[in-house]
Amino acid sequence: MVSAVNPARLNHTPPRAYNRRWKTMPLTFRLARPEEYNALESFTIDAFGPITWLRTADVTFGPLNDLDWRQRWQRRFRKVFDEQIVLVGEAEGEVVALATGTIDRDALLGYIDLLAVHSNHHRKGYGREMLRGMLAHMKSEGAVHAHLECLATNAAGNALYASEGWTEVARSLRWFIKIP
Repeated sequence: MVSAVNPARLNHTPPRAYNRRWKTMPLTFRLARPEEYNALESFTIDAFGPITWLRTADVTFGPLNDLDWRQRWQRRFRKVFDEQIVLVGEAEGEVVALATGTIDRDALLGYIDLLAVHSNHHRKGYGREMLRGMLAHMKSEGAVHAHLECLATNAAGNALYASEGWTEVARSLRWFIKIP
C-alpha cells in the first residue's frame, strides 16, 4: 500500500555536483499514478533485461510453465504496484526513472526493491538522483536505515551504491534446479 505523504517533501531536488559531464534537468519526485503502471513496467523490464537472473534461468531451463522471464516480471509488477511505494522521477515533465520499496515501521528500515532508469536516459545521473530521492522519501516516512540487494554481476549498480556510501554487508548466491 502506498502511504500518503506530504507532496512538498516529494518535490526535493538533489544536488547536481556529481554530474559534471551531462547537462541534465534535476528530477522531481512524486508517487506514481495507476494509469502510469504499464509504461513504468515496460521501461523497468527493459532496464533489467540485461542483468536479471530470471533471464539467465530461462537460458538454462527455458520458460517456466510457458512463462518467459518478461512474463514473470509482469506478474511480479502487479504485486509491486499493489504492495510497495512506487516513486517516479520526472525531468521536464517526463517520467525518466522509478524506485520501489517498502518500510518496516517496527525496525524503521527501508527496503529498496527496484531502481530503474528509462533506456533513453541512461548515463545522465538519474539513477543516482532516483536513489537519493527514494532515500529522502523513506526518511520522510520515518526510516532510519535502508537496504537493497544488487547482483554481483551488476557492475554499474554496485559502483553506484558504493559511491553513495552504502556498505556491503553480505553476498548471496542464487541457485536454481528443475525438481526431479
